[in-house]
Amino acid sequence: MSHIDVVYPRNPACLPSAPEDIPVAHDNLEASIRDANKATVFNALALAGITRAVVSFDGYGDSGQIENIEAETADGPIDLPDARLHVLVAEWGQALPVEQDLSIADLIERLVYDYLGTTHPGWQDGEGAYGEFVFDVATGTITLDHNDRYIDSEHSTHEF
Repeated sequence: MSHIDVVYPRNPACLPSAPEDIPVAHDNLEASIRDANKATVFNALALAGITRAVVSFDGYGDSGQIENIEAETADGPIDLPDARLHVLVAEWGQALPVEQDLSIADLIERLVYDYLGTTHPGWQDGEGAYGEFVFDVATGTITLDHNDRYIDSEHSTHEF
């Protein structure tokens, strides 16, 4: 098992005193480390010769989850390496990021949940949503293909 170290700048922010401000502070903390964590994932994937990773997700009825993570090389499908990545993560109620060693799969999941929560909050509620994230190592981009589910109702009244 290999280990990859990444150095992040520290965020000297203080935890807000008003409870209603904590979600905003948490979102800001996540945003402050997101790009570094994204770069760490892409570096680890490139070192493993992985050209693309596809993450499928599905959620409904107040529950949502990552269904699968598939990695590909130029020669075809491959398992994600067991490497541990030394990263910073935003923990609820903490003013500063916390250092953790995560597997590549765990860090990918954290990024996916972070991007889903940022772009489609509540994606797992009601009829939910499904889709996939594509991590393109050559371009360093993550593309989200998101599909909302909903029930449509059309009502009309006629009096004759």
